[in-house]
Amino acid sequence: MANLFVALFEIMSFGAIVVLVVLGLGIIASMMGIFNFAQGEFVLLGAYITYVVHNAGAPVWIGMAVAPFAVGALGFVLERLVVRRFYAAPIVAMLGTYALGLIIREIVRGLIGGLYISVPEPVGGSVNLGAMHFSSWRLVIILITGLVMVASYLLLSRTAFGLRIRASLENPALARASGISTNAIYGATFAFGAALAGLAGALIVPVFSLFADLGLRFLIQGFVAVMVGGVGSFAGPVAGAGVIGTLSAALPWVIPPVIADVLVFVIAIVFIKFRPQGLVSGKGV
Repeated sequence: MANLFVALFEIMSFGAIVVLVVLGLGIIASMMGIFNFAQGEFVLLGAYITYVVHNAGAPVWIGMAVAPFAVGALGFVLERLVVRRFYAAPIVAMLGTYALGLIIREIVRGLIGGLYISVPEPVGGSVNLGAMHFSSWRLVIILITGLVMVASYLLLSRTAFGLRIRASLENPALARASGISTNAIYGATFAFGAALAGLAGALIVPVFSLFADLGLRFLIQGFVAVMVGGVGSFAGPVAGAGVIGTLSAALPWVIPPVIADVLVFVIAIVFIKFRPQGLVSGKGV
């Protein structure tokens, strides 16, 4: 029974990581109508910035606090310079953001020399309940993910900024006629999605270590999760992330990991085939 609860905790913690990655990807896809294929590299940048700040002598948690703001700022610059030119051609936007991600990944690979670099956990040790031992840092990840999800939902559904985002999504022409700067909204939305990815990278680097291909796994899982959950709503990508994250973490406990990874994608493909709109679909946040 103790092993069962530990397994459930591990599944929940990995699912929380996937949710955090997918939340930014889903917001960009739902709000802006494009898939950001550089999202995985934004995760990588969050991890790298955390390492750089810590390596400079600062506590790890300071690097984790800096990472989302730095990655969000970079995302805003890239949206202004590159991504905004591709809104009318989503396929070209996918290729363009993939190229940006490739550039970022190879730059980081050159900076770290292809190494696997460990970063300490800000909160070490474990929480012990009888014979069960739960990682304190993974518990922190779960709590932070929950807080970020609630804060993101409230931001998008209960604030004037969220209202402008929804207006720009529903009817850009009418939003512009009402005095809303849709260009500024798109830039802020892209930056917000990038910042969430940076936060995800900062939180997971003590768990997975820093290496150049860190973001690739989460990019693929994030893309599949958004497709399974559905584009056009806040709940869709989160639901998809919960499903894909749970399957990705649970299946390796009962079948070989390689087979588990393949099976997750097979299940996702079959689901999308019969329900292409995803678990949750809609035009609202």
